[in-house]
Amino acid sequence: MKGYVMRNRRDFLKAGVAFAGTAVLGLRSQAALIGPKKIPIGIQLYSFREQAKDGFDGIVKKAAEIGYAGVEFAGYGPYWGKAAELKKLLDDCGLKAFGTHTGYGELLGDKLQRQMDFHLGIGCKYMIIPGMGEAQLGTKDACLKTAEILSGVSETVQKSGLFIGYHAHGHDFKKVDGDLTAWEVLFDNTPKAFIHQIDIGNAWDNNDKERPYRMMERYPGRSLSVHLKEHGGPRGAVFGQGDVDFKKVITLSESIGGTTCYIVEHESDPANAFECAKKCLEYMKAL
Repeated sequence: MKGYVMRNRRDFLKAGVAFAGTAVLGLRSQAALIGPKKIPIGIQLYSFREQAKDGFDGIVKKAAEIGYAGVEFAGYGPYWGKAAELKKLLDDCGLKAFGTHTGYGELLGDKLQRQMDFHLGIGCKYMIIPGMGEAQLGTKDACLKTAEILSGVSETVQKSGLFIGYHAHGHDFKKVDGDLTAWEVLFDNTPKAFIHQIDIGNAWDNNDKERPYRMMERYPGRSLSVHLKEHGGPRGAVFGQGDVDFKKVITLSESIGGTTCYIVEHESDPANAFECAKKCLEYMKAL
């Protein structure tokens, strides 16, 4: 759709609410599988936000052309409320919806059923909250209240075979309870079915370089969807040019994470997003 531009994640969400992923991962190509256990790899379409101005369908089709097995959405372009049409687009491209980034408010109250119906209509199972603020995670008490609310939502959606979870950002690792971070308080007080979507690059700390890997170890079986992102290196670094040990991520995902899919996200060079996404995928396939 001409004119649909995803300038930042908030605009992306406003443009069409948000998306979720699937544990039933039918694949278009063996080339989209990585690691000894052949876990499929998808792309977060926010990576293609600049290219979306030339049409939402185009970025979905490009993901397939590059060789990804699926996509994670942070907005639906013209397809919100049109599950059958969106499902057809994915099917025509040979792609699966591995996940969606669905705003916190969209999972509350009367909005939840609308989200559930839409996700079921497109065959998605994972609804991941892309971020929360001080009101939800700013203090220990806020974290505990949010955990209580989301535990209830998790229980509700599981009855329909769906899952919710939370996506990591650097500010989530602010300490709110002694040495415990907001991230840890949230996940310590939510059920195992609440997805621990670690973002390796976002969780990186130059003073604690093991933090992304340690969080995967701390919450075994909960990293059903893992965001692959580089940290450091030259400007616009693609995978293999920075600090992240992607082999270690694969090992942890396969041994303790319970991972069903990887999601590539490359945000640092939006003008060359297609080329960067291709290089990242080629790097992962070569490990």
